[in-house]
Amino acid sequence: MGLNDTPSGERVHIGFFGRRNVGKSSIVNEVTGQDLAVVSETKGTTTDPVSKAMELLPLGPVVIIDTPGYDDTGTLGEKRVRKTRQVLNKTDIAVLVTDASEGLTESDLQLIRLFEEKQIAYLIVYNKSDLVGNHDVPGDHEIYVSAREHSGIYDLKERIAALKPDDERKCRLVGDLIKPSDLLVLVVPVDSAAPKGRLILPQQQAIRDILDSDAEAVVVKETQLAETLGKLSSKPALVITDSQAFAKVSEAVPDDVRLTSFSILMARYKGFLDEAVHGVTAVEKLRDGDTVLIAEGCTHHRQCDDIGTVKIPRWLRNYTGKNIQIKTVSGTEFPEDLSPYAMVIHCGACMLNDREVLYRMKCAVDQKVPFTNYGIMIAYMQGILKRCTEIFPHLADCFR
Repeated sequence: MGLNDTPSGERVHIGFFGRRNVGKSSIVNEVTGQDLAVVSETKGTTTDPVSKAMELLPLGPVVIIDTPGYDDTGTLGEKRVRKTRQVLNKTDIAVLVTDASEGLTESDLQLIRLFEEKQIAYLIVYNKSDLVGNHDVPGDHEIYVSAREHSGIYDLKERIAALKPDDERKCRLVGDLIKPSDLLVLVVPVDSAAPKGRLILPQQQAIRDILDSDAEAVVVKETQLAETLGKLSSKPALVITDSQAFAKVSEAVPDDVRLTSFSILMARYKGFLDEAVHGVTAVEKLRDGDTVLIAEGCTHHRQCDDIGTVKIPRWLRNYTGKNIQIKTVSGTEFPEDLSPYAMVIHCGACMLNDREVLYRMKCAVDQKVPFTNYGIMIAYMQGILKRCTEIFPHLADCFR
């Protein structure tokens, strides 16, 4: 991924929902101007959610998601409906496509109730309006179109754009924590687990945010950190490290220099820092036989010393001295029922949009299952969490 590409987690996610054979895929193709989805007269052609990251005017960077029919039946149909419900957890704008000649069915009404329950902005699209003739005046959430006649598509795109959520963030990744001309040192391990030839997304975002703040970034490997700090004429305003290198980095960074990690910054950026700091102490209550859920927002090729499946489980067992069971999920998979788990440890969630991350956090909170993330857990087990969160004064009460 290049530095100028908009990552999936920063794009508006637009989900297209509805029954089988109402023309969802045709509408998706009309809106995108591409043959993104397979179109057929056969019911159930779309068998799994299909996603496409693209630029869609007048919205800008978006992810378009075409979903299977919500009225699908049978064992496979039930699985497809479950997949469709999962898509709702990351949907910023929902487009409900229905047949203009049939109106809203109970299946459609179920979806509308879900949109409203999850507080998702939505639009009802009555497709095949060319077959109806005169029709009712559309309401605030409604529009009549015809994919076959290519009519109403421009207005549809404008109506979707009008539903775009407010993108004013409460914070930046790091820019609001520094001043122009500040010098920051970024510690980026380059080992077998690092992606070949590129930086991971939070590292890219941090560098860009630092530059946007008219500050300066020095990027080093953890093996070069002590030497680099010794060369600086003044102490850095902040050191940001990959959480896996916390042990070595915290020893090298003087106590009067602020320290944090990319993962901790991502927790604040995604909106779950406070909950993650409160949730991490649950590690002290783990007992033999407890199961911990380790969740990652993306799928990747796992190395022999993978952070989620190897390192954190090993560190957890060493820290607690308990025989802890580990369950790992990745990508879009996240269990709705968290009752089997003593706590949830999530990755930095850089590849998930805010809505999906906060949905996962809320699932845990509602079910009273402690929720934290990689960086906060590692810092806690290293005994340096207080130091690594001192840049967030509002958390001071957590350590009294």
